Amino acid sequence: MSTSKNNRHHWRASDLRAVTLLATEATTAVTTMAEGVHQSVWRTLGAPGGATPAQARGLTGLIYKSITGVTQRVGSGIMAALTRLEPLLQRLEGQGDESVERAALIAVLNGVVGDRLQTGANPLALPMTLRYMEQKTIASKELEADLPLNQQIPNASPKLLLVLHGLCMNDLQWTTQQRGEKVNYATTLASTLGYTPVYLRYNSGLHVSQNGRTLAAQLEELVKRWPTALTEMTVLAHSMGGLLIRSALHVATQSGLQWPRYLKNIVFLGTPHHGSPLERAGNWVDVILGSTPYSRPLAKLGQLRSAGVTDLRYGHVLDADWQGHDRFQSKPDSRIPVPLPEGVACFTVAATLAAKRSHLADRLVGDGLVPLRSALGEHDDPTRTLLFAKANRMIVYRTSHMALLASPEVARQMVAWLTPAPP
Repeated sequence: MSTSKNNRHHWRASDLRAVTLLATEATTAVTTMAEGVHQSVWRTLGAPGGATPAQARGLTGLIYKSITGVTQRVGSGIMAALTRLEPLLQRLEGQGDESVERAALIAVLNGVVGDRLQTGANPLALPMTLRYMEQKTIASKELEADLPLNQQIPNASPKLLLVLHGLCMNDLQWTTQQRGEKVNYATTLASTLGYTPVYLRYNSGLHVSQNGRTLAAQLEELVKRWPTALTEMTVLAHSMGGLLIRSALHVATQSGLQWPRYLKNIVFLGTPHHGSPLERAGNWVDVILGSTPYSRPLAKLGQLRSAGVTDLRYGHVLDADWQGHDRFQSKPDSRIPVPLPEGVACFTVAATLAAKRSHLADRLVGDGLVPLRSALGEHDDPTRTLLFAKANRMIVYRTSHMALLASPEVARQMVAWLTPAPP
């Protein structure tokens, strides 16, 4: 087994089973697409079809069916063998920490197809976990009732900082390199303002509202078990993480949970409050591919995008925003408006690759992923506009979406925003 010098593992025993599942599903999907293309061409020539428009008939249909059947049987056999071997491999694996590289790869995979990983019970599907000090997962009360939270988080302060990552990312990526030095906003806020950071790791390929419900429940338990008298909760959210906290807060308010009364501040970094044109472009790719009989089967490639990705088309935060709709079908924005929470100081940082603001740059350029107006909460429809106070808005120029995580200017502004006013 190959591990790095500091005993961080680049793989887990369960990864073998996970890769087998992925390979089986991929082979079956490619075979299905090939059969669909075959049938599309065949129908344009006037030839009779098979049992369904996507299925071939006769010997050709038998070949496609055989490929799929053999793939599934081989995959099932390998899975059964690996399931029996996995306990032994886990013992040989030891207790080394997960490598940063593996964590990053798994995060990307979850962001792209995380909903499929969870539906298929793939071991690579990330569960939602609250984490302290990098890779130390905070055990839930049900898992380790005999381990008090004050032992898991020693010297916890009354000020909790919840740190939420974005799509295809994980909690470790809050630490970045800037001119040879490590930069972590949460660490900066902890050292200057006395916060205790708790990081979230989650499957960003699920619907934002699904993750929102889970987060709302986990925060309720965390607040109840906090080792000291909690006085304040502040949220630092990057990209999709901002949609996630808005969703969780809505669920908590509707359910009468207690943790929102501790929430004092939310800092949004590059959050696509009104979506991203890149996902909307992906949606139009689906439409284009589905417009001709030859390319229609290939539209399945565009539909590999996860539920989390398609939520970024307009910035969905509620179940009602996506339930009852085909998420791959082009449709106008029909979100239920969710305003910023009352009684919570909300701050937003928006980035743009441009050197200055302009009508075109605001709508099209943005930080490379999120338009400036979307990050600022601005919308042509006044009912959808998020009312950030002018003093609570910051625009960073010549800065990309990811560079928002390592800006000294942003760090200074956050400290200024969150520093309590003198009595």
